[in-house]
Amino acid sequence: MALPKFKEEDRFTYADYLTWDDDQRWELIDGEASCMSPGPNRLHQKWLGELYRQFANYLVGKPCEVYMAPFDVRLQDHSDASDEQTVTVVQPDLVIICDLNKLDDRGVKGAPDLVVEIISPSTAKRDIKTKFELYQRHGVKEYWIIYPNDSTLLVYRLTDDAGYSSPEVFGEGDTVPVPLLGDLAIDMGKVFTGLFR
Repeated sequence: MALPKFKEEDRFTYADYLTWDDDQRWELIDGEASCMSPGPNRLHQKWLGELYRQFANYLVGKPCEVYMAPFDVRLQDHSDASDEQTVTVVQPDLVIICDLNKLDDRGVKGAPDLVVEIISPSTAKRDIKTKFELYQRHGVKEYWIIYPNDSTLLVYRLTDDAGYSSPEVFGEGDTVPVPLLGDLAIDMGKVFTGLFR
């Protein structure tokens, strides 16, 4: 799919991204644009909705907030970068933000505390490699990758000096502790319910 009004080999900024009105969902990673259309399938949205429900219910009255895609996450090399200097904007499936000063009407400016991506065939390589490195570089404290075909969740937690730790692996019958948020535990059985229905 061609980019609107631009050449595909160009390097883009968030300022460019804001001018695109072609009703498509886009992401920029280090200035390279990727189209997110078509939208995810029904089961992807069902799993995402259940994850969102569990996080949102727990966070009522607490200082962190949860958002699900489409929601712009602007990752910048320095905190006062302008729209013209911002070359990375992604739309993870789900994000948790605990520093509410990072939020504005356009999304979040800076690294969320927790990011969840649900793997699909069209995004697998980008989620597993490119976004893994991106989130690690920008200091996202936890990165969750869900593999629906295997009913598996990998949780990567940022260590003090060595980037992400080896993943913790969870399956359909597991509950996932989220120490970042206190005593929350996510029930993966409820997330994966109806996987093949």
